Amino acid sequence: MANYYSDNESLKFQLSHPLMDRIIEMKEEGFTDKDKYDFAPQDLADAKDNYERVLDIVGEIAGTVIEENSEGVDKEGPHCENNRVAYASGTQQNQDVLTQAGVYGIALPRQYGGLNFAMTPYVMSGEMVSRADAGFANIWGLQDCAETIYEFASEEQKAKYLPLINKGYTCSMDLTEPDAGSDLQSVQLKATYSEEQGCWLLNGVKRFITNGDAQIKLVLARSEEGTTDARGLSYFICENHFDNAIKVRRIEDKLGIHGSPTTELVFTNAKAELVGERKLGLIKYVMSLMNGARLGVGAQSVGLSESAWREAVAYAADRRQFGKSIDQMPAVQEMIALIKARLDASRALLYETARFVDFAKLYEDRQRKGLLTKEERPEAKKYQKLADAFTPECKLFASEYANQNAYDCLQVHGGSGYMRDYKCERLYRDARIMNVYEGTSQLQVVAAIRHVTTGTYLARIQEYQAETVDASLLPLKERLDKMVVAFQEAVAHVEAEKANDEVNGQAYIDLCARKLVEMAGLCIMGYLLVLDATRSIRISGPDFTKSANVFINHAEAEVAKHTAWVKASSAQMLQFYK
Repeated sequence: MANYYSDNESLKFQLSHPLMDRIIEMKEEGFTDKDKYDFAPQDLADAKDNYERVLDIVGEIAGTVIEENSEGVDKEGPHCENNRVAYASGTQQNQDVLTQAGVYGIALPRQYGGLNFAMTPYVMSGEMVSRADAGFANIWGLQDCAETIYEFASEEQKAKYLPLINKGYTCSMDLTEPDAGSDLQSVQLKATYSEEQGCWLLNGVKRFITNGDAQIKLVLARSEEGTTDARGLSYFICENHFDNAIKVRRIEDKLGIHGSPTTELVFTNAKAELVGERKLGLIKYVMSLMNGARLGVGAQSVGLSESAWREAVAYAADRRQFGKSIDQMPAVQEMIALIKARLDASRALLYETARFVDFAKLYEDRQRKGLLTKEERPEAKKYQKLADAFTPECKLFASEYANQNAYDCLQVHGGSGYMRDYKCERLYRDARIMNVYEGTSQLQVVAAIRHVTTGTYLARIQEYQAETVDASLLPLKERLDKMVVAFQEAVAHVEAEKANDEVNGQAYIDLCARKLVEMAGLCIMGYLLVLDATRSIRISGPDFTKSANVFINHAEAEVAKHTAWVKASSAQMLQFYK
């Protein structure tokens, strides 16, 4: 039986990143918790050992329990009984084992029953769970709701709800409705304050709610009578008492991720508590939650890519055609090399993003506690901007690569891959949702394009360019530097087109946005791989040199293609897309 932490050198490599020491020290605030809690670390070395031990536990459960249950869960799926969700038997076992292991709520402060871990190891746990079963990863990952409660709820609400997470209480974020998918400002579920009952009452319908029959629910609802936009929306905690105030109308019959129940819900005078201030539900609280969810989908996607790569490698080594194993055939070798390169590139981007999110959250926490100094404010602002910029890039690339890797894994299997006898068929189905939910790839581009036009990505790329790389990797760095020049020229061309056409200029930027965002991401991932390869050479870690070469070959061609398209186009092209 595999341990999905100990068998993956790349996770340990990312956990050993030089910035992790500083993240841990900030998270532990001088290791003062050692005087309050027996299980709190004494120092940095002790904290790092705790991270390793807990990740090893999650890796063991992922490899020996969740993986073993995954095929059965895919076939059985959840079902609806008396307007309630009943998990597949394997799903319930996964939930019970993880709860008994005490690993739910690991990122929460110790006062609420958590282990006070940084986001980066929590993201790693999500990757491992996703490698085993991408569907169950949604149930595991929805403990992100606890972060929103911690950041924005009252002290009384935090004391009431957060300790329940560690006890295995399930969570959901109830946002979308039949007529409000990506357009969340159109949400109509009604919230009315009852003076008689001393609480808010929710009435209406929610649709496509992941793990919708969860025990702790964060619900976006319209609290302001007569409003039609985002300013009328507030955010609520709703504890599901299973008293028919919240009914499961149906469980959706989906293409993939069968272990994750996606539900339509009917709220009838469901009691709820307001989170934070009225009217900020979508503008502030949901956007924060969605950023965390998008990082979670990044981890889910990388975990699935890891599984796809391993399945492709194992099958190609075993399958013989024309007197030899197919992994000796150049066409198959190219596919497998590209799967691995995309995996390593998206993982590098995932953990770079996770570290930025860690710093952003740590400074936010210091600000909430009144500890943020004047000297720290510029760095707090810097990391918040980087977290905001890298999160959509991470979700975009990781999810798109998961789809491509699952596709190529199935292709390596040939006709056998189309049969349900092989795991790759499930991976292919499970991957398809990843570039759709928590904001489609197109919406990630909308979020990312301003960081192209304002120079956020370019500034970070220039920081990567300034770092020293191993001499053996200098030719790759030189090629990356040329890719950056092409990216800058493409951005300049599009901005010039906008300036020359006041009527259609912004629409032209929107048309070119995906290509510009992808060019930025390809450059960023290329540098991250070269820097990872450099550090790995120095510490004798996993070999990223091959992936760096393969990925930069691929990225170079993509950047050239996008550059040619942008330069050959003009705002006049808009007429062909209307």
